Amino acid sequence: MSPITEVEGRRLALSNLDKVLYPATGTTKAEVLHYYATIADAFLPHLYDRPISFLRYPDGPRGQLFFTKNPPQGTPDWVRTVEVERSEGEKARQVLIQDLPTLIWAANLVVEFHTPQWLAPDPGIADRLVIDLDPGPPASVAECCEVALWLRERLAADGIEAYAKTSGSKGMHLYAALEPTPSEEVSAYAKGLAVEAQQALGELVVHRMTRALRPGKVFVDFSQNAAAKTTAAPYTLRAREEPTVSAPVTWEEVEDGRSDPARLVFRAQDIGVRLERYGDLLGPLLDPGRARPLPRAPRA
Repeated sequence: MSPITEVEGRRLALSNLDKVLYPATGTTKAEVLHYYATIADAFLPHLYDRPISFLRYPDGPRGQLFFTKNPPQGTPDWVRTVEVERSEGEKARQVLIQDLPTLIWAANLVVEFHTPQWLAPDPGIADRLVIDLDPGPPASVAECCEVALWLRERLAADGIEAYAKTSGSKGMHLYAALEPTPSEEVSAYAKGLAVEAQQALGELVVHRMTRALRPGKVFVDFSQNAAAKTTAAPYTLRAREEPTVSAPVTWEEVEDGRSDPARLVFRAQDIGVRLERYGDLLGPLLDPGRARPLPRAPRA
């Protein structure tokens, strides 16, 4: 029998709480659920009204991993879903995580949480820009920090303030709050930034996805601004050997990461302390007053 717990009036059956999900640290499913419960106040606002995609890893990162946008089988009727248009006019439903019971229900399925850059009431109208910095070995997050700092200054020249987080995997993500803008316009702007970054930092940056071009360089991936794409959400755990988190970071930490990239690896047990110290470093993304208009095209 799975233990039954009550979360804000919703009864949840939690399964396999003793299962070790992260073998390198012995982290159990119970500890994963505890992590999400304790950081929910920071996490939930970044999920709210965004159709959720899940990367499921029910047997840990060494087991089967599968990506799903559809509500999982057995989704309770109280979990909110929204109809989303997919390719060629196809429509399907996706989960919305609007509250703590839904978050714990989803976490019990053992998932990474991925979100688009738009809200369900305005599909395809982005309120965020995202740039994914993906290092090709032997490049590492240290090189990502170098590129992130350049992009921060470049965005500032257009009146846009950038915020950084680790991917929780190999790289980094940069975000900015935008006034509502069609996703295709954001994608075009982000592509222009990626091309500029390659021109300015040619030995360090590549803007094309071609794998043969990427060893030793940072791929500036602008594609996640497309309406159909998603990005690992702030504070999600990742399906890695250890319970690493996609963690917001300060720009001082980004600067230090150029010489000491190990300082930019954050695990579940680190996040509560960071929230106490800094609050939500990505909180400004949730403030409409911080949103800025997107320039029509990068300056020449």
